Amino acid sequence: MSRQHTIAIAGDGQMALVLAAIVAQSGHETRLWSPFADAAKLLNQTRRSPRLANFQLPASVRVSAHTEEIFTDATLAVSAIPAQFARESWQRIAPTLLPDTGIVTVTKGVEVALLCPPLAVLRVVTGQRPLAVLSGPTIASELALQLPATLLCASDQEPFAELVQIIFSRPWLRIYTSNDPVGVEIAGAAKNVVALAAGMLDGLGMGFNAKSALLARGVAEIVRLGVAMGAKQETFFGIAGVGDLATTCFSPEGRNRTLGEKIGRGMSLNDALAATNGVVEGVETCKSLLALAQKYNIELPIAAAVHSVLFEHHSPAQALRDLMSRSAKAERIG
Repeated sequence: MSRQHTIAIAGDGQMALVLAAIVAQSGHETRLWSPFADAAKLLNQTRRSPRLANFQLPASVRVSAHTEEIFTDATLAVSAIPAQFARESWQRIAPTLLPDTGIVTVTKGVEVALLCPPLAVLRVVTGQRPLAVLSGPTIASELALQLPATLLCASDQEPFAELVQIIFSRPWLRIYTSNDPVGVEIAGAAKNVVALAAGMLDGLGMGFNAKSALLARGVAEIVRLGVAMGAKQETFFGIAGVGDLATTCFSPEGRNRTLGEKIGRGMSLNDALAATNGVVEGVETCKSLLALAQKYNIELPIAAAVHSVLFEHHSPAQALRDLMSRSAKAERIG
């Protein structure tokens, strides 16, 4: 049993809520920061959130919109802030942190403005401290029900990864460790773009053969990008790679897949986003992936097809035809 920690969670989305419940039920002092004062007040009063149906936040979790009330004296911090808002949020939080407070991120995206994955943002904004990424096939509503699940904690500081492993492990939640944070972050971000494509196929009624082929070629693209950025190829065939990709592409609760399905059925991007409860990370991350592809001189045809639908006024059917008409070649992973 690890010593008791004071754990501060940044964010009030689904993963923030369930992780707060997990560590609170383990006996750690748990605090949750919402960037929105009204949302913090409502969550504090009702212990419920419209972001996660039938979930009740434990009474012991302190909730506030004031950073100093949440992060001062915290021994571990969790970043559950969407990628495009993480830098601004942590600029607010950083002055309240202890110098040796470690941070673990569960964000799955890449910042568009500077093409930074979450750990790079945290490093720039919060300075030298232990950092890790926690990722895997974890639908929040299933975690809330304590259904069996696995996660992967990756860090270039092994003792910190092992600490996170101990703190978040539960009898129904198994956590592995890794020394490939780059691979885990890229896998988590890129799979959301593939999930948008998978949803479009669902919306078009293209069947499981097409979706399975998409997943296989999606893995090839993710590996190609990750290896170009210095990741280990084997990472993409584990929990945080194909494991998370499969869950995101097939679960009816996945926001990226669901938004893609709405677009596949003819809804506009703006209307689909307006009908979605929460941030759909894959939309903005799609822009980041294409910029990274250009930077590293690699091809990401699936990501390019998704981008053409979201931002270039192509129809999902036309994007699919374009993918299927690419020149025939030998299969290659990465």
